[in-house]
Amino acid sequence: MLRWSLPPMDQEWRVSVALVTGSGGLIGSEAVRHFAGLGLDVVGIDNDMRQQFFGSEASTAWNVERLTREMGSAYTHNTIDIRDRDALAKLFQRYGSDIAVVIHTAAQPSHDWAVRDPFTDFDVNAGGTLNVLQNVREHCVEAPVIHCSTNKVYGDRPNSLPFVELATRWEIEPGHPYEQGIREDMSIDSSLHSIFGASKVAADVMVQEYGRYFGMRTACFRGGTLTGPAHSATELHGFLGYVMRANMERRTYRIYGYQGKQVRDAIHSSDVVAAFEAFFRNPRSAAVYNLGGGRHSNTSMQEAFAEAERITGKEMVSEYVEANRVGDHKWWIGSNEAFQADYPEWKQVYDVPMIMREIHEANVDKWVPSA
Repeated sequence: MLRWSLPPMDQEWRVSVALVTGSGGLIGSEAVRHFAGLGLDVVGIDNDMRQQFFGSEASTAWNVERLTREMGSAYTHNTIDIRDRDALAKLFQRYGSDIAVVIHTAAQPSHDWAVRDPFTDFDVNAGGTLNVLQNVREHCVEAPVIHCSTNKVYGDRPNSLPFVELATRWEIEPGHPYEQGIREDMSIDSSLHSIFGASKVAADVMVQEYGRYFGMRTACFRGGTLTGPAHSATELHGFLGYVMRANMERRTYRIYGYQGKQVRDAIHSSDVVAAFEAFFRNPRSAAVYNLGGGRHSNTSMQEAFAEAERITGKEMVSEYVEANRVGDHKWWIGSNEAFQADYPEWKQVYDVPMIMREIHEANVDKWVPSA
């Protein structure tokens, strides 16, 4: 049994297992490597539903195989569906109080896909999250629960902000209270969320409730554009990864509305899991944080195209669709102020050009034009 002292705390904790759902995905796989590096044994859950959602090119099987090969005995993989209560309960029972932290990244992540099958979307996002929370409550109640939520819990309310149109992007009106980023005080009510957004709201609120009602240590991280080289990027999910993939494979990238000037903040998976570690070391109950690139790392679609072209020397191939996606944000730059106030030691490393170059370098031999 591993024992260590967490530096910011006086007490010594018995630490053994980090349980990661969605362990083959972008954030899940980054969390596997990061928490194994801290000395924990990592137990992963992933049944490759991403392939079911988006097709074979989005499969996470390659990432699971790589983790299993490279991590050795530090990583134990379980092909479990988080909707399967019996299988999930057996896994939690097996490890019990040895589980020191639960990192919940498994989800159906696309608002376009959710419309096709609202039952599956809700069962995975809301029901699956409830299954995880209740198992933590029953088997390892002291373990902090880190939940990957989304900025889509705010619905399309960000689109009601006052914007000005610039040459390559939309921007918030100078001097607005959210000029440095949208804070957690933005209401989630009276807005159009999309079916996906609604299921993620249900999960988000349930994570908060288990923190408040049962006194569990929980955090909702409402992510902006989470990105990095381990993304199985596809058209319906994985903005910067798919920009690079489309450029490198010579695909036609469809731009949906807003003149391609819609803005996203982008945060590298490494910076995300560094924030998870900070919370793990000093957890709170029912914490809610926006977590994204902020003013440090953001881009419009037009600007991301230009960066991809600089990296590869190849012009983007694109097609413009006048109608924007339902509920899509015209501008999203989130504020990390609340998280940084609670965890001032956390610092961002990556910006958009660094992220896109790394995505290119990681996939240069894989993302090639089809014959």
